[in-house]
Amino acid sequence: MAETPVALTTWRALRSKLARWAGGGREGFISRYAAHLAVISLVVLALLLNKIELPSIATDISFPTPAPLLGERTHVPLTDRSGLRVAAKQTLVRAPVPHTTIPERPRREVITYTVQSGDTVLGIAAKFGLQGDTIVWANASLEDSPDFLMPGQILNILPVDGVYHTVQEKDTLESIAKKYKVDVSAITGCEYNNLTEPYQLVVGQHLIIPGGEKPYVARYISAWKGPVPENVERGTGLFGWPVNGYLTQGYWNQHRAIDIGAPIGTPVYAADSGFVTFAGWTDLGYGRLIVIDHRNGFVTYYAHLDTCYVEAGDSVGKGALIGAVGDTGRSTGPHLHFEVRDKGVQRNPLVYLK
Repeated sequence: MAETPVALTTWRALRSKLARWAGGGREGFISRYAAHLAVISLVVLALLLNKIELPSIATDISFPTPAPLLGERTHVPLTDRSGLRVAAKQTLVRAPVPHTTIPERPRREVITYTVQSGDTVLGIAAKFGLQGDTIVWANASLEDSPDFLMPGQILNILPVDGVYHTVQEKDTLESIAKKYKVDVSAITGCEYNNLTEPYQLVVGQHLIIPGGEKPYVARYISAWKGPVPENVERGTGLFGWPVNGYLTQGYWNQHRAIDIGAPIGTPVYAADSGFVTFAGWTDLGYGRLIVIDHRNGFVTYYAHLDTCYVEAGDSVGKGALIGAVGDTGRSTGPHLHFEVRDKGVQRNPLVYLK
């Protein structure tokens, strides 16, 4: 007969005794529930005595990320002596820092910039964190024609927004401050000017005027001397696009017009009905220019033309052919410079174009 295992024999004996202890009589000193707990405990003890092992559950946790980020938890699977994979261990791995960002330091002097092909005043200003006005006010060549930039042109670039002033004879700190609408302390307190008391100014000296402003001066053409031509149609105040092209520069403080890029020779049309008050060459940067009075307070300018097809005194209807796109005067590439003036004040043409 096969030998009965020790654990099984022990279990049968204990079960028999416990059954008697947990009987239904009042004399039993262990309740049914306590007996159940005791049975479970004895079973576990018997298993340990017979070296019976419970199966282990192995975990294998991994991540597809090839390189951990800074502070990321990674899981490294381990194995026991039998080669089986066991519970993963968590570790922290510090990833290398690829680079260090150095904060930008403010400039402490005026620098120069060489104009590149395709540059605009606003684009250059954005490169240096300045306003377009500052670029114009620091370069006298731009004040009359801020849209006139040529590759290779050298521009002054201030470290802050404001005006760049060249001291003239009879200039004083008070007169300069008044001219640009700032306090004297704005000039003397500007570290870029290196001024010390008693504040001696020298003719030709350059001063930065932080927060200073220059008044905008519009260019006017008033060549028409004769009477208004007969049967001139009054304009509607709603303007049509004067040329087919693309917008190369919008309306802003120093450029109170829009520029429409198009090839040389592209037809230019009257934006509204009226009569021509000027057609020809100017020395104000416009090159060949046509001016139309619309008889309702509005006047339009068409500049940098290659050809004028009308003459002063001609009556024109809305959409009439008046000229051709050119690159004359102070112009950076072929385009039409188009202005709308309402009772002498330059307005944004995009508000009126339909």
